[in-house]
Amino acid sequence: MVKIRLQRQGAKKAPFYHIVVADSRSPRDGKIIEKIGSYDPMTEPSKIIIDNEKLTKWIKIGAKPTDSVKELIERASK
Repeated sequence: MVKIRLQRQGAKKAPFYHIVVADSRSPRDGKIIEKIGSYDPMTEPSKIIIDNEKLTKWIKIGAKPTDSVKELIERASK
């Protein structure tokens, strides 16, 4: 099963996340299929960048976003 999820980057206590499409069996920071965005919670307000074309393409194919990614998508669309 393919998931749209967060991949953690950045230093200790300074996280930065890539929004990626990956196989659900691969580890959190393991092999990915495609990077579709990023999320920086350290800025004020937090910075969310999502490529909507890639997002809709993967959702049509059948990729399921995780709960945290669903929340980010809703916040980015406001």
